[in-house]
Amino acid sequence: MQRHLTSAAELSRDDAVLILDTAEELARLADRPIKKLPTLRARTVVNLFFEDSTRTRISFEAAAKRLSADVINFSAKGSSVSKGESLKDTALTLEAMGADAVVIRHPDSGAPHRLATSGWIGGSVINAGDGTHEHPTQALLDAFTLRRRLVGAEGQDLAGKRVTVVGDILHSRVARSNVRLLSTLGAEVTLVAPPTLVPVGVEEWPCEVSYALDPVLAKSDAVMMLRVQRERMRDAFFPTEREYARRYGLDGERMARMPEHAVVMHPGPMNRGMEITAQVADSPRCTAVEQVTAGVSVRMAVLYLLLGGAEPAGSPTPAGTAGRPADAEESA
Repeated sequence: MQRHLTSAAELSRDDAVLILDTAEELARLADRPIKKLPTLRARTVVNLFFEDSTRTRISFEAAAKRLSADVINFSAKGSSVSKGESLKDTALTLEAMGADAVVIRHPDSGAPHRLATSGWIGGSVINAGDGTHEHPTQALLDAFTLRRRLVGAEGQDLAGKRVTVVGDILHSRVARSNVRLLSTLGAEVTLVAPPTLVPVGVEEWPCEVSYALDPVLAKSDAVMMLRVQRERMRDAFFPTEREYARRYGLDGERMARMPEHAVVMHPGPMNRGMEITAQVADSPRCTAVEQVTAGVSVRMAVLYLLLGGAEPAGSPTPAGTAGRPADAEESA
């Protein structure tokens, strides 16, 4: 594992499988009366969110706290950022406070990479979503959910699995990270969207592109529906919502054309009635709730692997004993 996680493209196949396997081990904590490990005791994790978030912020907070880290939640609203403070000055403030990891969500693509390579902070940087660029931990939790549903074995990747990603590809950081990570794990990815919602240069991505949903359903092991991000749109990308739902929405009839083992995914939040109907969203084949649960375990694994390899100064745990979750659990 590298020191930062700013892009899914940074992960090798072995890196990704290590994270997924570690997340599987940590997920077993959810069934225990005491769900905490002492692994990151005396470490400080800062959630630095310049955009609104519910699932991601809470998930990172829960993950850090279950590893016994101290958590600081920083929101741009009501902070010095709203008064014009730069990202550099904010980063220098966090460094002075002793942040060991900064989980950043930012409206500008590339902000996490800038933070990680600038030398402003000495801790790890984790990208929790930057503009329309990437969201690597979302892709990891999606891969975790897919592996559980379609493979069911630790140590394995997603070789040969066919994943169809449908919707607003143009504005989706989730789509970009999933294409990169799933292809690294051996999956075959197909993007489905209106031509107006397909990014320029997509032909260089490791995936196929289709402008029609129906022809690809029968050969999909998973169909991931994306929300139309109207808040990022300044132009009309399709005639009407009704027309979009008719051509690219997933309803019960379309779900019935999928293979029996195939699953439906959604990163949330959902626009029910547009990209997905209530019948599909509430179906046992839909993994949306499982993805939220997986998010905590996967983000625990990322924090564990980035920060847990070396115990902080003054730790009573002997050096070298933080290599596995089981070891940390025994020391509790």
